[in-house]
Amino acid sequence: MRSTLSTSAKVYLALVFVILYAPIFYLIFFSFNSGGTMNSFEGFTLEHYKAVFDDNRLLIILINTVIVALLSALFSTIIGTLGAVGIVSLRNKKMRNTLLSLNNILIVSPDVVIGASFLILFTMVGVKLGFTSVLISHIAFSIPIVVLMVLPKMLEMNTNLIDAALDLGATRRDVLTRVILPYIKPGIFAGFFMALTYSLDDFAVTFFVTGNGFSTLSVEIYSMARAGISLTVNAISGLVFIVTIAIVIGYYYFMSRSKKTKEA
Repeated sequence: MRSTLSTSAKVYLALVFVILYAPIFYLIFFSFNSGGTMNSFEGFTLEHYKAVFDDNRLLIILINTVIVALLSALFSTIIGTLGAVGIVSLRNKKMRNTLLSLNNILIVSPDVVIGASFLILFTMVGVKLGFTSVLISHIAFSIPIVVLMVLPKMLEMNTNLIDAALDLGATRRDVLTRVILPYIKPGIFAGFFMALTYSLDDFAVTFFVTGNGFSTLSVEIYSMARAGISLTVNAISGLVFIVTIAIVIGYYYFMSRSKKTKEA
């Protein structure tokens, strides 16, 4: 019986992965097509990838995307980590649960609603749409993600460690920097990589808050796809997919090293 269930589970998982990844690999496969369409594969070529790197405007957009992602991940990780520490340190359980609920609401809220809200806010306060508006938006929607990644490490931490440090004369700052942060470091790294990935992939929120003269890769790919099928879009999408895989591998590498260091 268990063997049958195990086989069924494996078949189900294989089917799910095929459905999810087949279109991506199909797209990447045709990015090497020497023909101009996705109807038939005529021959292998790298000209579409060359076109990406020869397009200065596209390279600037790529650099903008990476800068926004790194900065938003950095700031959201700092704010989200301090937020998680603050939430756990609250003694009022009702207030703590309220803050956690508000945090979770932001995660499950539709991106269209968040994007439209930011657009209205920036219009009201007079913030010019562009790099600043995109960065602020990405920081805002990444903070709840970081809180969610850091929180489990905070909750599993033994509070006796903090009490012992305070009894030995450590200041609140020493407790934070020498006890809490080293312990929750895996959660901080997880939050950073998740925020980085969300920022790189985000389209809906970014679409609302980008202005003339500034764009990110997701918005640019959407604009190019609307103009017509181009295998350059396939090439860009393939590069984004590879970068995303590299980020995930980097995340698991840091996590495994952190685990080995703890065991040692």
